[in-house]
Amino acid sequence: MNGLFVTATDTEVGKTLVTGGLAGFLREKGVDAGVYKPVQSGHHANDMDGDAWRLKVLSGVLDDASDICPYAVSEPLAPALALQRAGREVAMADLLTHFTSLARQHEFMLVEGAGGLAVPYASDCMVIHVAQAMQMPLLIVARPTLGTVNHTVLTIEYARQHDLQVAGVILSGYQSSQNERVKENINMIETYGNVRVWGALPYLGEKPSREAVLQAFDQYINASFIHSIIRKRGMEQWN
Repeated sequence: MNGLFVTATDTEVGKTLVTGGLAGFLREKGVDAGVYKPVQSGHHANDMDGDAWRLKVLSGVLDDASDICPYAVSEPLAPALALQRAGREVAMADLLTHFTSLARQHEFMLVEGAGGLAVPYASDCMVIHVAQAMQMPLLIVARPTLGTVNHTVLTIEYARQHDLQVAGVILSGYQSSQNERVKENINMIETYGNVRVWGALPYLGEKPSREAVLQAFDQYINASFIHSIIRKRGMEQWN
């Protein structure tokens, strides 16, 4: 499948902003990018404060939020536990079936996981198993702060141990006072993780507008590289 699986080093790192923002940027460039979040806990799919709705708004897709996220439950727990407590029997095959249906409608897919790769996701899988089944390279979203090199390199190595390709890393949410530290972290992640860092997004506020997010991608992320890969060279050339 032509696309990227977006994961992170932890929860609340900025996966939704990055996934929706990158999809929106690509759509502005003429790529029919779709977004998919298999499981959402903490909000129902059509809740305007939830990730599925934010993905819809940021990306600009016309798909219903319930198609973007087919399994959404209100309790803010690990997805597998939240589904179980809600009395919903969901297995990895269910997540993949919905993905295949949605992916047929788009040229390129961005799939947002939940938390990190080892998060319990459905009754028979963790996030990493779904990423493996979808056979898409990973985009890792990481914090800009102290400790991020350790967390990011561990995530990269865990992914590679499971034969997943890491396409790149984006740092998300830095303050202006952290500019020098962010540059140092980027250099160390690239050195010790042997991976390309596509850029770092500054903190954009609690609920930034689509316009603000797309402007930030244009200014701070090497999104033109991503676009050129998709359009010209093929997915095998991420590295």
